[in-house]
Amino acid sequence: MSAPPSGGGGGGGLINEVLTDDELRAVLTRLGPESERDAFGLVCRRWLRIQSSERRRLRARAGPDMLRRLAARFPGVLELDLSQNPSRSFYPGVIDDDLDVIAGSFRNLRVLVLQNCKGISDVGVAKLGDGLPSLQSLDVSRCIKLSDKGLKAVALGCQKLRQLHITGCRLITDNLLIALSKSCLQLEDLGAAGCNSITDAGISALADGCHQIKLLDISKCNKVGDPGVCKVAEVSSSHLVSIKLLDCSKVGDNSIYSLAKCCRNLETLVIGGCRNISDASIHALALACSSSLRSLRMDWCLKITDASLRSLLSNCKFLVAIDVGCCDQITDDAFQEGEGNRFQSELRVLKISSCVRLTVAGVSSVIKSFKALEYLDVRSCPQVTRDSCEQAGVQFPSACKVNFYGSLLESNPSAERLF
Repeated sequence: MSAPPSGGGGGGGLINEVLTDDELRAVLTRLGPESERDAFGLVCRRWLRIQSSERRRLRARAGPDMLRRLAARFPGVLELDLSQNPSRSFYPGVIDDDLDVIAGSFRNLRVLVLQNCKGISDVGVAKLGDGLPSLQSLDVSRCIKLSDKGLKAVALGCQKLRQLHITGCRLITDNLLIALSKSCLQLEDLGAAGCNSITDAGISALADGCHQIKLLDISKCNKVGDPGVCKVAEVSSSHLVSIKLLDCSKVGDNSIYSLAKCCRNLETLVIGGCRNISDASIHALALACSSSLRSLRMDWCLKITDASLRSLLSNCKFLVAIDVGCCDQITDDAFQEGEGNRFQSELRVLKISSCVRLTVAGVSSVIKSFKALEYLDVRSCPQVTRDSCEQAGVQFPSACKVNFYGSLLESNPSAERLF
């Protein structure tokens, strides 16, 4: 490249003469937002080539021709997101032909997200197992055509898999978990909510091979009970930080005792709808996980009383979110601090909707005890209304959102992310 004429506005050419490709890559790595990195590629063709070669994440639309062009332009892509919005997606969207191109053209892929891609089948997913040996994370949540057959091929071919999300894939059975236990020994995160053909046998088989499970979501897997949960707790022990068992009606005190005994690093526990869980096991959990537990959802655990809440709030110093909605034995006494029974928790989210025995006095105690509270849900508490709180002179912190009204089916995103 010839030197630009002096004073001629050719600074771009001068930079290209002086800086090597490696130096330009170093500049690119210092840019923050994706918009800045995209702007880097608008300078000239050389900068666009460098920016394209360094791009690691890509969100794209379906279409074999489009995917081939993207693979050629962005050879360094490690994370590919083709997920579809369930309310806006066109059908069929992503199909098996697209997966064939991904398997052949994105050989170094580490992360693949295919949420809500209802047009893909076992045929296409099996090709991913053949073509993506470095894949570490796969999300096929709500891909409703998928069964054990396609995902077993993934387990066999993608043995570095650490994260697998199959939420809402109702055709999945224990057979997939057995395959994972034999091939994917590094698996750390399994999201299988709503896969209601999974049983204790499958969960136990998974635990036999996958000893490093950190995150497990088997919510609404109503054939799973204490045997499976206890096996996971015993095998994963200190690795397990989150387990979600929403509406697993067979889960009872034995599961909680096992988690308390083995899983001293547990941070998140969801047992909403597990109606056989009692105060005794929750007290054991509060003592055992006093330095780790951060969020606990136990709405509709109908045996839970004030004793459980007091134990949790007094012992779990890092507890920031708790949901005891519809636990109709909870009263104002749950939030009364006593001599030698000071609350340790710095609660930010408290959900006590449909706790019909609660009164304004209990809410007032909550406000006094938990200064960091950001969200308080008191919907369908007949004795706690906006008017009754105002008449009693209850002063809510300005940073705290109080939910008095609305359907219990509605959720608050900022609060839900903690569960």
